Parts: sequence; structure tokens; C-alpha cells
Amino acid sequence: MMRNIDAKVVTDFGIEWSRFDQSAVSLEELQKSFDAYFSVFPWEHLRDNAKGFDLGCGSGRWAKLMVPRVAELHCIDPSEEALGVAMKNLAEYSNCQFHLASVDNIPLPDDSMDFGYSLGVLHHVPNTDEAIRSCVAKLKSSAPLLLYLYYALDNKPLWFKSIWKISDIIRRVLSRSPFPIKYMASQVIAAFIYYPMAKLARLVEGRGRKVDNLPLSGYRDKSFYTMRTDALDRFGTRLEQRFTRKQMEEMMSAAGLIKIQFSERFPYWCAVGYKA
Repeated sequence: MMRNIDAKVVTDFGIEWSRFDQSAVSLEELQKSFDAYFSVFPWEHLRDNAKGFDLGCGSGRWAKLMVPRVAELHCIDPSEEALGVAMKNLAEYSNCQFHLASVDNIPLPDDSMDFGYSLGVLHHVPNTDEAIRSCVAKLKSSAPLLLYLYYALDNKPLWFKSIWKISDIIRRVLSRSPFPIKYMASQVIAAFIYYPMAKLARLVEGRGRKVDNLPLSGYRDKSFYTMRTDALDRFGTRLEQRFTRKQMEEMMSAAGLIKIQFSERFPYWCAVGYKA
């Protein structure tokens, strides 16, 4: 049976997290991003002895802020390089366990976890439906699963989608280039597109105007380091799927999640559901 993993994507992310280990991101910026992703997470649901997993932990940036709140956190990633970065970033915590594994081979007993989350990962696997099911299987009954998947721009105007289509053509070409080429190209994009567009959005917002539909406005309060990281993530990844809010809700429901709640703010789409 074919594994639910793309080996080239895993390799690329391993290199990405080795280059950008997130050590240059301030705690303030990291906390602000964490709060945005976890805005719908039911913190009151977690007991003092809660055990959960971070599926696709990457550099461990989100785990760093989650692990002090729980009894045990399982950091799972299919990239040995990425997992090495996470282990380094989380070395001060004794309640972290690390697993080199893909989403179709999560080394945890079924029905054993009090919570789980996977942020910006499952749209990079061949079968997102099955990946969500694999995560849900590890949860106890009524336990929450928080997901962030790339959105299909279903809440954006047509002109915005047209700009994205152009960028996606560039991504399809660059992502298949040798790493040195796509790395340099992504850094140029970060400097000459991400940075000026983010600063423009911040300027417009400072004048009391809404910026939700300005491209890259979500980076207006982010560091250039984050822009460089995300430009490589966006334009260097071969496999990228996008989902409408309805599609994501349908996948979560089909996987056995109920009481699904979406965040109504950037980043889209973030949603939490509970195992039935």
C-alpha cells in the first residue's frame, strides 16, 4: 500500500528547518502567531495531566509554547533533519517525546491522546482525508484536534484569486528546481515582494483602513526572518493542496470529528473538532 507521504517534500522541509531553525524569531512574535493559530483551541478542556501530539512538528516552534502547558507532548515528523532541530529547540523540556514517523504511521496507541494538533502540514501530503483520519484515531473520545490547512481563497475577491494563480504558476516551476535555485529565488521574493507588500499593509492599516484583502497583509507584523522562511515554504514546496472551508469541514466530519469550530480571522483555515 502506498504511504501517505511525499519523500521529496519531506526532504525539502528538512532542509528548510535546518536553514531556518526559528532561533531568530522573538518570543513575542512567536507567541502572537501561536495565539492566532490556537484562537479556537479549548484550553479549558485540558487537564493537568493532559498528553497530546504535534503532528508535523518541524522546528518545534509551536511545541515550544505548548509543552509548558501539558504533562506530555509527542513531537512527530517524518524528516530526521527537522526532528533534530526540534530536539535542539526543546532540549530544556523533559516532557517531550520525539518520533520519526509519517502521518500514516503515528507511533501512538489508538484512543490514547487528550489532544492533538497539526498546523500547516496536512495539505502537503498526498491524501489529506486519510491523514486527518489517522490523527483522529489517536484521540480519546471527546478529545480536540486543531488543524490548519491552506485555504482555497474562498473568502477573497476574484482579483485576489487571479494574483494567487500567477504566484502558483511561479511556485510550480520553482519548487521543482534544485534547492540552491529555489532558495535564492524565494529570498528575492521575500525581499522584493513580501517585505514591501507587508509594509504597505501596515501603512494602510495605520491610516485606519482595512487591509484584509491586501495581498500578504498577514505579514504586516512579522519579521523579515519569518517572511524569508515562509517564502521558501510557499515557493519551494512541490505538493500543495488548498481547501475551502466547506471542504475542510466535510473532511473533519468524515474523519469522526464533531462540534467543529472555525477561526474567523487570519490565518485561514484554522478549525478545531472533537472526536465523537
